[in-house]
Amino acid sequence: MSACASVVFAGGRSIAELETRKAEIEQELELLSRPSLRGGTGAIGFHSFPYSESENAFWLKVDLKETHRIHEVVLIPVLWRDMEEGFREDALPDELQVYAGTEDDPIGVLVAEYRTPVGRSPGITPIVLPVEETEASWVRIEGPRLSRRLFDNQYVFQMSEIAVFSGGVNVALRKPVTTSLKTARDPSGAWDISFLVDGITPYIMNSARGKQSVGYLGDFGATPELYLDMEEPQTITEIHLHAVEQSNTVPQAFIGDLGIPREFRIEGSETRDFENPVVLLYCHFSGISQMGPIMMWHIPPTQCRYVRIVTLESASSELAHGRETRIGFSEVELIADGVNVAEGKEVWTEPVMRSRRSPGALTDGHNYYGQILPTRAWLQELALRFDLETELAALRQELSRKYSRQEQLLFWMRWGLVVACFAVVFIVFYSRTLRIRHEARVRERIAANLHDELGANLHAIGMWSDIAQESVDAPDSLRESLQRIRGLTERTGASARLCSNMLEAEGVCEDLVDEMKREASRLLADIRYELKFEGEAAINRLSRRQRIDIFLFFKESLTNIIRHGQATGALIVLSVAKRDVTLTIADDGCGLSGGLPNSLQRRAKLMRAKAGVEHPEEGGTLVWLKLKAR
Repeated sequence: MSACASVVFAGGRSIAELETRKAEIEQELELLSRPSLRGGTGAIGFHSFPYSESENAFWLKVDLKETHRIHEVVLIPVLWRDMEEGFREDALPDELQVYAGTEDDPIGVLVAEYRTPVGRSPGITPIVLPVEETEASWVRIEGPRLSRRLFDNQYVFQMSEIAVFSGGVNVALRKPVTTSLKTARDPSGAWDISFLVDGITPYIMNSARGKQSVGYLGDFGATPELYLDMEEPQTITEIHLHAVEQSNTVPQAFIGDLGIPREFRIEGSETRDFENPVVLLYCHFSGISQMGPIMMWHIPPTQCRYVRIVTLESASSELAHGRETRIGFSEVELIADGVNVAEGKEVWTEPVMRSRRSPGALTDGHNYYGQILPTRAWLQELALRFDLETELAALRQELSRKYSRQEQLLFWMRWGLVVACFAVVFIVFYSRTLRIRHEARVRERIAANLHDELGANLHAIGMWSDIAQESVDAPDSLRESLQRIRGLTERTGASARLCSNMLEAEGVCEDLVDEMKREASRLLADIRYELKFEGEAAINRLSRRQRIDIFLFFKESLTNIIRHGQATGALIVLSVAKRDVTLTIADDGCGLSGGLPNSLQRRAKLMRAKAGVEHPEEGGTLVWLKLKAR
C-alpha cells in the first residue's frame, strides 16, 4: 500500500465509466504479484517491550554505513492469523515519520510520512513510501505513540522488515539498527532487532506470471559442490539464494532448512578449476530463524566468471530428526549493476549427481510460482495490488449501489409506464366523453338559439302582420308595420345563418342595454313596459357569451309574456352588483302554469345560472335569473 495512494471515489462516475475502470483494474491485477504467505516457522521481525499505555514516542535508526542516494522506504508489517477475519496486520503504528541524513547532519530532514487511512484497513501488503532523491547515510523512523497488539492488547512497536532502496538496491540490508525502545527478551529466537533488515519477509515471491520451476534439490546425504559459469567476468555486488519450495501440505514437511546447509561458502574465480578462488560469502546459520524464502547479502564488489557453493558441514539438521541433510535451492541470483547475471547460465555439480531435479533450475529465473522479480519491483507490485483491490472493492460497491438504484428506477418506470398507459386510456375516454358532452351542449345551444332567436322573431312577425292587417285604412301605420316586418325577416335570416355560433355574429350584443331596449320596443309594441338598468357601466363589461345568453333569456321571457301572459304591463330590471348578475321580468298577466318554461330552464342551464318563476299575491308573474358575472 503506497502511503500517498488513495481510492478514487466512484460516486460521480457513470455506470459505463465504472465498468471500464473495473475491467482495467481486473486486467491489471492479472499481471501483478500476489501476496502468498510463508508457512512453517522462522524469523518474524522485531517487537519492543510491551507497555500499558500508547503514549510513548519512539525512534529506530538504520545505519547505512555509506552515503547513498535513496529513493524509497518500504515498511512490512507483522502479520497475525485472525480466526475470524483471516490474516491481518498487527500493531502497525497509525502514524510514522521518516527522516534521513548524513554523518554531518545528525538531525536530518523529513523525507516521508505515513498515516493509516481513515476508514480503511492498512492491509497485509508492504507500505511503500516514495522519497524524493536524498543523500543519506542513515534513516530514522519516528512515531508519536505505540499501537495495540492483538495477542494481549498491550502497546508495542513491531515490524517485520524495513527496506531502504537506492535504485533497485536495498541499502539497509543487514545493516546495524538501534532504537529508543526497550527490547523484549524472546526465547523462541523469532524476534530480534537484526531481523528488521535481514531481507526475509512474510511473503513467498509469487509473481503470478511465467513458467513454474520446482528448483534443484540433491539426494539425502550428498552435498556436492554447485558450479555456475557466467560466460564472462562480472563484478558481483549481491547474492540472493531462493529456498526450495516448502510442502503445501498441512502441516508442512521438512520445515525451515530444507536443502539449505547450515554452514557454507560461496567462492568466485576467473578460471573453471578455481585455481585461485576468492571467498564471496561465508555463511553460518545458528538456527532456522536466520533462514527464509529469499536470503540476500551484499558483498564487496568482486570480479569473477565462475562461482561455486561449497557445503562446509554434513551433520544432520536439528529439524531433520536424524536424517542426513541435502543441498538445494530454487534459484541462485548473482547481482551485478542491479541485474541477475546468472540467469540462463550453465550450472553443474561436482561430483556429478543423479537427481530427479536438474541443476539447470538454479538459473532459469523462475521459482515454484513463476518468474522471479527484482525485490523492489516485487514489493511495489504487492503494494499496488492492495491499492487496486481496495479501489476495485469500492467500485463494485458503487456499481452494486448504482445497479440497485437502476433496478429501482426501472421498477418505477415500469409502474410509471403502466400508469401512463392507464392515463392515456383514461384521457382518451375522458376526452371522448367531453367531446360528446360538448357536442351535446353545442346541439343544445343551437337548438336553444334557434328557439329563442327565431321563435321570438317569427312570433313578432306574426304580431306585426296582425297590426298591419288592422292598419289597412291607415297608410302610415301600415307602412311602419311592413317596415318592422321587413326588418324582422332580415334579422331572422341573419340569425338563422349564425345561430350555430352567435359569438361570430358581428354587432350582436355589443351593447346589451341598447339591444334590450330595441328588442323590448319590437316585442312589447302594444304593452306598457318599463326597463331599468342598475350598474349599467358594468353590464357591457360582461363576457360576450354572457351578454348573448342574458339577451336570449330576456327575449324568450318577453315572447312568453306576449304569447301566453295576456299582460298589459311589464317591469324589467337588469342589475350587476360586484360579481352577481340579476335579471327580473315581471308582468300583470294571468301567470304561468307548471313553473318555469322548458326553454328558459334550458337557457339557464347553458348559462350555469339559477332561474325561477314566482307568482306575487297581487297577481301577475315574476321570472328571475341569477348568475355569476364573468
